[in-house]
This record gives sequence, C-alpha cells and structure tokens, in this order.
Amino acid sequence: MMLQKLTGVAVVLGLAGAACAQMIDPYYECAYRFVDLGTPPDVPAPLGGLVINPDDPDTLLIGGSANRAEGAIYAVPLIRDADDQIIGFGAASAMIAEAPNIDGGLFYGPGGVLFFSRYSMNHLGQLKPGSTEFDKSLALSPLGFSSSVGAMTLVPPGFQGAGRLKVFPYNSSRWHDAELIGDGGGTFDVSGPMTDIVLSGGPEGIVYVEAGASLFPAESVLISEYAGGRIVSYEVDSNGDPIPATRRDFLTGLSGAEGGARDPLTGDFLFSTFGGGDRVLVVRGFDPECEANYNADCVVNTQDVLAFLNDWVIGDPKADFNQDGSVNTLDVLSFLNRWVAGC
Repeated sequence: MMLQKLTGVAVVLGLAGAACAQMIDPYYECAYRFVDLGTPPDVPAPLGGLVINPDDPDTLLIGGSANRAEGAIYAVPLIRDADDQIIGFGAASAMIAEAPNIDGGLFYGPGGVLFFSRYSMNHLGQLKPGSTEFDKSLALSPLGFSSSVGAMTLVPPGFQGAGRLKVFPYNSSRWHDAELIGDGGGTFDVSGPMTDIVLSGGPEGIVYVEAGASLFPAESVLISEYAGGRIVSYEVDSNGDPIPATRRDFLTGLSGAEGGARDPLTGDFLFSTFGGGDRVLVVRGFDPECEANYNADCVVNTQDVLAFLNDWVIGDPKADFNQDGSVNTLDVLSFLNRWVAGC
C-alpha cells in the first residue's frame, strides 16, 4: 500500500505542468489550491459527471464515453494519503453500469438510487442499487423543463432547500427547481419546474458549499461552465437556488469543465473535464497560513478580532487558540499577540 501511495504522488507531480493554464481566481487563491489527478485509467473519453458514495469513499464513480450511446459509469479506485486526501488513482477501473448519453450530472438520491443526466434527449436516468443498466429514464421536456439537461443534483442535507432537485440544462442555462416523487417501484417521478432562473455558461456540474467554508460566508454553489471553461460560484437563496448577482469566478482555464462533486471524507471539491485532456482535478480548501487571519478572508484586520471574540464568548472550541484544551483568557492573549504581530 505504501508503494502504491508513493506511485500516486509521482503521477500527480508528473502532471503538474499539464495544469499550468488553470488558476484559482485571485479572490479565492489564498484559501484554495488544486491538484490535477490526470485521466482515470480504463475510462473511455470523454468524461462525464462524477460522484463518491459516502459508503465507499475509496471509489470514484465517473461517466465514460459521455454524451454517447455507449456511455457507462465506471468505478475508479482512489489512492489517499495519511490525511485521507485523494492523491491519485489505482491501477484499473471497471465498468459497473450502462448509462447511455450520460452527461455532467451524476448523484445519489433517496434509497441509494444513482441518478444521471442524459444529453441531448433531456432525460433523467435512474439506477437502483446493484443495477447494471438503467431502471428508468424519465423524459423531462414533457414536464416543462427546458432542453437539454447537463447539470443536475439534489441539495444535500443540512442546506437550505435540502432534498430539492435542481435541473440546469446545458442548452438553455436556465436553472429549474423541482421535487422527486416516489413512483412505488423504487425509482422516481419528477414534478414540473418550479423556478426558471436565467444564468449562463453552458452548465454541466453543481456542487454545494456550506456557509463558513473559507471565503464562503453564505451557502453557495459551484457550477461547472463548459462553454466558459471555468468553475463559478453563486450564493444561494432559502430554496438553494443561485442568486445571479453574486456570480464570481472560482477556477478558470478548465477546457471542457464538466462534472462536480465533494469528497465525503475531506470536503474537497472534484471536477472532471469533457475533452481538455479528460482529467479530474481536486480543489482543496485550507486555512491561510497566517494564524491571525482568524476568519480566513486573507486579510488581518479588526474583523479577525471580532470573529475570535464571538467564538471565545460562546466557548467555541475553535477559540482554543493556544490548543491547551480549554477556552480561557490565555487564548485571548495568545491570539492578540499573533494579531499585533500581523500573523
């Protein structure tokens, strides 16, 4: 296992040059970095959506031969380091289910059903646990959804609008909200669209980000924009829908930006590309090195003092600044010493 992990590191380092055109937007660059994992072995291009099952976090599921009749979902073994961060792929991948015309949406829903978007027929494919070919393919156009779906997901637990289905067609770039409705057979029907928000970019992947993540003060989404070759962020409203005026670049220079997912072990973001080398990138959030930047906004100022004191007053374990196991006046002194020093 140790040899395998070291090999994974070598693969990542060897691909560093391939990612040179990609960059984290300056607003986010102090708190995020990315690693190009390269192309998953034995997965035919172009790549589609991707997801990690929380019950099997060492396996990545990803679409291969995306947008084609021979499209399928592949299981890719993951190599993790001692901190559980993904650093590479195992030696071989295996096809686990047919998924014709799979696109950028791939996610788990109720009952372990695996959902995937189908382009360009504007369908929602559904696979019950253990199925090797889709159990249901639901036509979305007759329900009133614009065509044709690329990005789609369920709002995760803990977020506003949790459990809502978000359908975001590639062609129209119009964001729709809907509900899943059990059909009595282990698969699902879908309500008609309940929102119609005009965005842009030719969307393919959607990832929700919790409020309080570095430089994300409010609940947000990251959206893969295929047409623009970038990942953008939006704050979301109380229904989990993006607020157009809050759009901001997150990661640019991604030729063929496609699927998006979260790593259930680390919270890292994963993005695939359709073309553009057919690669998978991991974006890691990390606390800025300066400890005095308590609120992680990349600036040391009075806002850090206020954020620290708010946590200290309520006894939040984060305010144990000197890490002695207690939140007390020694933490205030320790923090202020760092803050006065500017780091």
